[in-house]
Amino acid sequence: MPVVPTLGSVYRFLLTPRWIALHVVVLLVIPAFVFLGQWQFGRYEVRSTSSHQITGNLAAPPVPVERLTTPGGSVRTQDKYRSVTATGTFDPAHQFLVRRRTQDSVVGFYVLTPLDTGNGQGVLVNRGWIKAGATADAPPEVPVPSTGQVTVTGRLRPSETEESSGIRDREGLPAGQVLLINTETIGRGLPYRLLGGYVELTGQSPEAAVAPAPVPEPDVGAGGGLNLAYGVQWWLFIGIAIGGWALLIRREAADLRAEKAKQGQEQEQPVEA
Repeated sequence: MPVVPTLGSVYRFLLTPRWIALHVVVLLVIPAFVFLGQWQFGRYEVRSTSSHQITGNLAAPPVPVERLTTPGGSVRTQDKYRSVTATGTFDPAHQFLVRRRTQDSVVGFYVLTPLDTGNGQGVLVNRGWIKAGATADAPPEVPVPSTGQVTVTGRLRPSETEESSGIRDREGLPAGQVLLINTETIGRGLPYRLLGGYVELTGQSPEAAVAPAPVPEPDVGAGGGLNLAYGVQWWLFIGIAIGGWALLIRREAADLRAEKAKQGQEQEQPVEA
């Protein structure tokens, strides 16, 4: 009589040490992939919200900078890149060059000039980018700011810190040079109080005869589209892991059935005298 393999006898291999180790790996991988997928979806939501907010701020009509920041204050996250205006006179005596700033793959400086807005207040204005000198010790050519009263328009930016910029500040720089656009640090040597944050110049009235190269608009990218794709990818890996695990079990069970069936056929064959 042929040997009929039972369900228990076929799948008993699932309790062997090798298969138990595989079960543990799958059970650990699935929640890990779930977590990674959720993390990427969270990053997508944050970046998508930030992208929409920045795009809206760039397109919004400009408002006086004093409406969005105060002396010694800070720029709120929702006001980052908001278009603002300020009226006053440039203060070239307290101008700074911001080191290690790259534009079009060329290293240079930002030209940071305070704008004295009167009433004992001022605001830092990033007038744009200039190329570095021929050597490390050669001073760059810096366009002189306009004289007289001007009205500037630009993008409001928060003060830079080591944490927000990834730039490590240090002492011992040449006079008039800084690594970070930090209003608190720079404002200590000024005869007026600086508004929090700074303005990234996009326009000036009256126009300057010669000016640094304007800083390009921020690249808002795909609004976290890559994070969304990565999140879907991690969750697809969950299906692949479960499907691969089930496929291995089916193949192992099929091989065992075939082997038992072969053994049963051999046992049925008559023994020749």
